[in-house]
Amino acid sequence: MAERGLLSKTDIHYMLEALHLAARGRGRTSPNPCVGAVIVNDNAIVGRGYHRKAGEEHAEVLALRQAGYRASGGVMYVTLEPCNHTGRTGPCSHAVAAAGIKKVIIGMLDPNPLVAGGGADYLRGRGIEIVSGLLEQKCRDLNRAFIKYTTTSLPLVIMKAGLSLDGRISYRERYGGSITGSDAAREVHRLRDRMDGILVGASTVEIDDPALTTRLEKKKGQDPVRIILDTTLRIRENVKLFTQHSAAPTWVFCSNKADAVKMERLRTSGVIVHTTEAGADGRVNLHEVLSVLGRHEISSLLVEGGATIHGAFLNARLVDRAHLFYAPIFAGDGGLPLIQGYRTEGGREQAVRLDGVKTRKCGDDLLITGDVVYP
Repeated sequence: MAERGLLSKTDIHYMLEALHLAARGRGRTSPNPCVGAVIVNDNAIVGRGYHRKAGEEHAEVLALRQAGYRASGGVMYVTLEPCNHTGRTGPCSHAVAAAGIKKVIIGMLDPNPLVAGGGADYLRGRGIEIVSGLLEQKCRDLNRAFIKYTTTSLPLVIMKAGLSLDGRISYRERYGGSITGSDAAREVHRLRDRMDGILVGASTVEIDDPALTTRLEKKKGQDPVRIILDTTLRIRENVKLFTQHSAAPTWVFCSNKADAVKMERLRTSGVIVHTTEAGADGRVNLHEVLSVLGRHEISSLLVEGGATIHGAFLNARLVDRAHLFYAPIFAGDGGLPLIQGYRTEGGREQAVRLDGVKTRKCGDDLLITGDVVYP
């Protein structure tokens, strides 16, 4: 294992710079992590790098290239332990050692139990001083999806919804209409830009006919894979999700007993159709859905509803985080609640709760985020 050592405010400053760099890769590195690296020599940064995209060079290699000969005798600050294996690229630990780096300060060790500590051990074996754990929680927060995926082969699941103060996601059942305002909408599109997949149920498609694309004001966003749960394939074939132009595909998960003729028509039109056995509730098996997504290297999934979908994911204990946008309005009895089909058996101690809760204003709306904890 790597050792912890005494660290200064200067060390924290340089690791924050590495984290800032790593964050620039959000939404583009999957299924790899976001990683940033900074090389310091003679009290000055001589090299910076961050992982831009899966298959491309890693942060450490890019920082070493920028530093050149100035890397020798320097200190590297890196948000994640340098890899010690050959994948799409070579092992970063070997490149760090060959460059003459004298000390490596690591934010977090590799979460994969099969390789954790390997890169640090390799470097230590070459006489390089290793310190780990600097701003570890910030490094882990940045790579929640990678941590979940690399340890379970399943995507991180985020429940997202816009709702009123009385917990309604619509004004009337089976009618659309925005609950939250434009600032919240912009934040949702920034979130979509960082996700591999976005999922809704058939009812949401029927009512809202959503595009589920990423629309950003100042830069081109990345569309996530659009995923629909439609057990019986009841959705009309002319909805936006089946007809719009996008670089990302649309997937449908249905029962293996769904209409085979319609299934083939959808496939012919370019829709990717997956079939599953029905779950205990007679609907698409959510565990099987996540397994399929994991096999296709989808490491993060935004579940946008509706209410029955949110309830099903909670019943299956599959939601990892929640991003809930509360508008300062009361929708009243006619609206649809956030969750249907899920109930708490008991009081507060038996309720699903959020941990590590953070709040932020989005215009007049309030964003609440947190990790989902099950009783």
